[in-house]
Amino acid sequence: MRRALLLVSLLALAAPGSAFAHASIRYEWPAYRERMAFTPRQIILRFDQTVEVLPDAIKVLDANGRNLAGRAHAIRFGIAAPVPKLPRGPYTVRWKALSNDGHVVNGVYTFGVQVNAPPVTDAIGAQGPTTTEHVVRWLYFVGLALLLGGLAFELLVARVSRERRFWWLVGAGVVVTLEVGITAFLLRAEDALQLPFTAFLYGDLSPVAGGTRFGQAFIAMELGFAFVSAFVFLAWLTERRVFLWTSFVLGLGLASGLSLSGHSSATPAESVVDWLHLCAACLWIGGLAQLALVRHDAVAFRRFSRLATVCVAVLVLAGTYLSVERLPQLHDLWTTRYGHVLLVKLGLVCIALSWGALHRVLGHGIRGSLWAESAVALAVLLVAAILVDSKPPERPAPIPSTTHARTDSR
Repeated sequence: MRRALLLVSLLALAAPGSAFAHASIRYEWPAYRERMAFTPRQIILRFDQTVEVLPDAIKVLDANGRNLAGRAHAIRFGIAAPVPKLPRGPYTVRWKALSNDGHVVNGVYTFGVQVNAPPVTDAIGAQGPTTTEHVVRWLYFVGLALLLGGLAFELLVARVSRERRFWWLVGAGVVVTLEVGITAFLLRAEDALQLPFTAFLYGDLSPVAGGTRFGQAFIAMELGFAFVSAFVFLAWLTERRVFLWTSFVLGLGLASGLSLSGHSSATPAESVVDWLHLCAACLWIGGLAQLALVRHDAVAFRRFSRLATVCVAVLVLAGTYLSVERLPQLHDLWTTRYGHVLLVKLGLVCIALSWGALHRVLGHGIRGSLWAESAVALAVLLVAAILVDSKPPERPAPIPSTTHARTDSR
């Protein structure tokens, strides 16, 4: 019986998977995010196998959501649809086709006529970050804090690796970071494709994965944190701190992916400061979790207070810089949604810092108070998750100087 099962398994592995695979797109015209100097006469999509044409197989949507494509027809290994002369502007192509295995494959991409095309996450029909995505990003921040803050506590504050709770917290951070990262990517892709989950399973994710900064950062971070998890496991298995140091340094570097894939208008300086801001928050909040759950004696508290002081200083300085850069005018702080969320975050940070000051006055502090400070810190991460996906207010257009205006009039 075992030999039969082994033989069946080997045959299943040896069988070519492409024979049962659904159709995959191989070519599109215009290409994804291509800037066209002229209007294409038709939209052409080719696949790695023959497909059948479905009603509304190709839609070309303008900025108002109107479909400008004609009736789609079959071509060799693909489908095509005529389009009229398109005015200057960005366009979204949404397509679907029936593959040989009976599944309907779907996809979306963008192109522009005499303008730059937006990323697919800003395609017509996409709603942008939802409440679910905010919660998922918050969970991702929590996972990062448990991982990086836990490692920092062990390496820079007190040796707690002999405690089982330390490994549980760090291990939970690794698992949450990996699994929630996948969930965040799928939610963003589902929003771009605008498909129910059953159809989303056969969607073309390549424009999101390889054509956006978010997708590229997701791939790099997932692969990187897989290595981090391996080093954490080796550290637990061999009890060698060199693997913990490797995990810690690599994790800090990978956290930069969140900053690099954030606001599209962010400058390199803003991305670096945002990364420092995130790392400081993770070390502070993750260290609080270790202090509250693993070791909360006076020695550990004093040592953590020194690390927390540095982290808070970085948080305040980096947060001030980012606020000045992303809020062009002072009244944006109370007149825009971005400013409102920022005010809530600042209020929570002040509460958390007040608790920290109370701990210093009381010595090693009260464990219940540590729990309260940790809860406030988690609320800070939740607000930060919302803030990351919020668009800062646009800068006012520069007013032309009087001198230039007079020169032009002459």
